[in-house]
Amino acid sequence: MNLELTIGHLYPDLMNIYGDRGNILCLVERCRRRGIRVTVVAIGLGDPFDPRAYDLVFIGGSQDKEQRWVAQDLVERKGPALRDAVEDGLVVLAVCGGYQLFGHAYRPSEGLDLPGLGIFDITTVHPGPQAPRCIGNIVARWEGGLLVGFENHGGRTYLGPQGAPLARVVAGFGNNAEDGTEGARYQHAFGTYLHGSLLPKNPEFADFLIGLALERKYGPVSLPPLPDTLEHLAHDAAVRRVTGGSMPRRST
Repeated sequence: MNLELTIGHLYPDLMNIYGDRGNILCLVERCRRRGIRVTVVAIGLGDPFDPRAYDLVFIGGSQDKEQRWVAQDLVERKGPALRDAVEDGLVVLAVCGGYQLFGHAYRPSEGLDLPGLGIFDITTVHPGPQAPRCIGNIVARWEGGLLVGFENHGGRTYLGPQGAPLARVVAGFGNNAEDGTEGARYQHAFGTYLHGSLLPKNPEFADFLIGLALERKYGPVSLPPLPDTLEHLAHDAAVRRVTGGSMPRRST
């Protein structure tokens, strides 16, 4: 079977802090090594969003200034089509600032609240410029294994009554440094605070997203394994650094 995927990269020039673009590179490379053709389409300010055009959508993080530029465009120009696409099974990965804007709203440390898409049942509030940031390496339990990454966010994100976390914090801050949750998930949309970039150090999660996108398009597809020696070494080293080596090494 000849397989191909189209990835929509939302606001690549504005939402790309801490190397979040590396997640796109990882997805493309893991597909290429399996003979899956990938097209990446940049979707910027003012561009329409065609819900039929993409198999997977990614949005990264940014500072509050860039989020202000993006929020109105995301909600008003792209929002209705994005929400419909998620309900139809579109695979989405939203990191940090992008994750916040996929919730109901983000209240920054200064200025007016930023509207969100409401795809995740979350609300984010920045407690103010004097509050300490949630910053450092993080390990979170996901699907029986572990996700590793780096977080650096001032906002505290709280799940609503219909919200489901992506993972549970083992070490680090996660959504709010209070309730042990990390990220959110709804349908096949996943939000997280993990930078790093996330996917190169968590190849099983990358393949999970690829598999969902392929299944939506083609039906069940079996991904052949890749020799992820370097990826697993990076993952294991990150776990040991944060936990002292007491946890199992990766998602399985």
